[in-house]
Amino acid sequence: MSTSAVEVSDEKVKEMWDKRLTEIFCDICIKEILKGNRPDTHFTKDGWLKIITNFEKETGKGFSQRQLKNRWDALKKEWKAWKKLKGEDTGLGWNPIKRTVDASDEWWESRLQVVPEAKKFKTSGIDLEFEGKLDQMFMGIVATGDKAWAPSSGTLRSDFFEDVNNEIPEESEEENMKNDVHISNDVQIDGNGQKRKKTLRC
Repeated sequence: MSTSAVEVSDEKVKEMWDKRLTEIFCDICIKEILKGNRPDTHFTKDGWLKIITNFEKETGKGFSQRQLKNRWDALKKEWKAWKKLKGEDTGLGWNPIKRTVDASDEWWESRLQVVPEAKKFKTSGIDLEFEGKLDQMFMGIVATGDKAWAPSSGTLRSDFFEDVNNEIPEESEEENMKNDVHISNDVQIDGNGQKRKKTLRC
């Protein structure tokens, strides 16, 4: 990582995730998905390296892969709860003042019994534009041909979506460690006295 970047501890990372940083992170992840660096449910090592590098370049913050992966997992959990909360209700409105679903107290009471983890959305939900980004990240949309989508394309067509009730498998701690990418600026000297810069260790 460059020496100009600010390396951030795990405790401070949780405090730092504001809307701007989250949107930058999402946009970078979407670009890597569209480039094919998340062929299944996990980013490739190259995908993670590009996410780490581009996030640092755009924000000046040196977050580790684990820190960024934790944010990915937290966003995925929120997205799942939001989708489960809304369910099949297509007639829901949007309350621009509360920035959440515009529904009766009875609807909220009923839905929160089914999805208690969505309680926080009663006072502040996920707006449609951001929901579109999360859909792009977590629904596994095909990113080629007429199905391609980029953040600059606007809203997503409804035929892009897969069934949101499909469970997306969580990575195990072992898979997280296997997929870790470490960046190092260590210089090694080979047997001939020549310096070699070691830049990537997987």
